[in-house]
Amino acid sequence: MHLYLFFGTISLGQSLLYMTQLAAIADPRNIPTYTVVDAARYLNIPGGTLQSWLRGRTYSTQEGHRYYEPLIHRPSPNLHQLSFTNLIEAHVLRVIRKDHKVRLDKVRTALDYLEQQFQIPHPLAQIQFQTDGVNLFVEMVGRLVEVSRPGQLVMQETLQHLLQRVEWDEQGIAAKLYPLTSGLKENAPKQLVIDPRIAFGRPTLVGTGIPTKNLAARYKAGESISDLALDYNCDRLQIEEAIRCELSLQDAA
Repeated sequence: MHLYLFFGTISLGQSLLYMTQLAAIADPRNIPTYTVVDAARYLNIPGGTLQSWLRGRTYSTQEGHRYYEPLIHRPSPNLHQLSFTNLIEAHVLRVIRKDHKVRLDKVRTALDYLEQQFQIPHPLAQIQFQTDGVNLFVEMVGRLVEVSRPGQLVMQETLQHLLQRVEWDEQGIAAKLYPLTSGLKENAPKQLVIDPRIAFGRPTLVGTGIPTKNLAARYKAGESISDLALDYNCDRLQIEEAIRCELSLQDAA
């Protein structure tokens, strides 16, 4: 059986696959939007680190070389751009690895367990993790299950930074990200937001919808931070954070 379209003939199987892919990409969170360079800058992550999470990496052991599979999978293997979901995954990994010092093999074990046992394609963007600085846990039916060593039930602290910077929807999936371009800080104000439904997913000033790239362009053209703050009725710190999100203050001068 075949379906006849204006642009040619495709098999029923191909058409069903195509429609499935369209349904998955209909969610703006899954649209490939960000270059690796942009994502690294928005999240304040070294480009090499982000690349290793996307491509995997080889490292040496006493037994020889070992390969770590990628921790983040882009929307399409044929495209280099990352989706909003990928941004969330990278942000969560940054918090888990840098702030809480959880070993990479523990993260890999946790992700494999969740993907295989519960068919969750993007656990880092769909589950709110907890940790004790050694292992990772998720809450299931009111109990914390250790997923980096599956089967253990224990109580541990939440990833406070993660919960503060990510906004989750009613389905428990990440919907907004409040990035920190100057590093992780306790109780830092939410100056910027990345919302895939606003400004094509580019960072904007919270509560305004003003893209940070617009502010950076005006700053680079010679306008002062004070003038921009006055023009947009914003705090200087918010303008500085917006510019830092797009380029360094030194490079922009």
